[in-house]
Amino acid sequence: MSRRTWHAHAMRHWLRDLRSGADHLPDASVLLDRDDRARWFNRAAQRLLGLTRPHDRGIWLPGRWEGSELGDWLRDGTLRPAGDIAAPVSGGPRLGVMLLPLRAHFRVLLARDNSPINRIEQMRRDFVANVSHELRTPLTVIHGYLELLDADDVPALAPVIGEMRVQSRRMGQIVEDLLTLSRLETQQDMVGEHVAMAPLLATLLREAEALSQGRHQITLQHEANADLCGSSKDLHSAFSNLVSNAVRYTPSGGRIVIAWRASADGAEYSVSDSGYGIPADHLSRLTERFYRVSSSRSRETGGTGLGLSIVKHVLGLHQAQLRIESVPGAGSSFHCVFPAVRVRREGGDEG
Repeated sequence: MSRRTWHAHAMRHWLRDLRSGADHLPDASVLLDRDDRARWFNRAAQRLLGLTRPHDRGIWLPGRWEGSELGDWLRDGTLRPAGDIAAPVSGGPRLGVMLLPLRAHFRVLLARDNSPINRIEQMRRDFVANVSHELRTPLTVIHGYLELLDADDVPALAPVIGEMRVQSRRMGQIVEDLLTLSRLETQQDMVGEHVAMAPLLATLLREAEALSQGRHQITLQHEANADLCGSSKDLHSAFSNLVSNAVRYTPSGGRIVIAWRASADGAEYSVSDSGYGIPADHLSRLTERFYRVSSSRSRETGGTGLGLSIVKHVLGLHQAQLRIESVPGAGSSFHCVFPAVRVRREGGDEG
């Protein structure tokens, strides 16, 4: 056997082993050429993506998956991973997908069944909701008895009773925030009631001033003749969380600006402050439950660590986005950007 023949034989052997190994992977793998045609795929791709051998070898995949979320994502041509896309098969699972570039204009499409992760996530949500419901009643009883205690009767215990009341209220707020988050996470859509922004902004300003107790310069900039379409209660909760955060994390003498502005694509509610600011490496994680930039500072200010998670979910249900800008030592700005479909201009027209 010549050296060239031996190398060809070895390459075929290695390729066969590689394909055999890929065939046993639990994740779908598809080799695409520059025209997004399927050159090869494993068994998991048949189960998760509906591809069949040999019929779908060489097929143009955006056309094969026409009308599906996966087809739209692939046709978009992006290399950004998608964490939750419906499988292009009837009754299929939700998928996490990504495209990996290879040499010579080839790409590999990887798709993972998210069902196990989704089941665990649902178990977590159910657990949090159930525990929160069970905690609400005993905490209410404890707080009620603490309010009945008169610190003047036992002056030596006055600091202890005061701290117990503070922590009882904080625990109660954590429970209420967890219940709110559980409800928002399981909610599929949002009501479409008319939300008048003028009275809502006035309420937010009063809340900020009451929380600040004169320690900050607080300004309201109402520059948009527009209202919103959505849930008044949930929008107030989200906007109020941003206001209370600004007051908590801005030193005395600082500035806080609450603004409502129109934009070419909709409208924007924002809260800006001259507070401590947030390092750039923390910004992407701020909306995670209980995430703390500074644990000691959060304990001092009494925050629950759930406010921005609530903001994120409320905005998501309103097709809006949260944009955060911050410079350490100079302050932060939180922008709630609403699309035109959620905005009602003066006169009652949408968009």
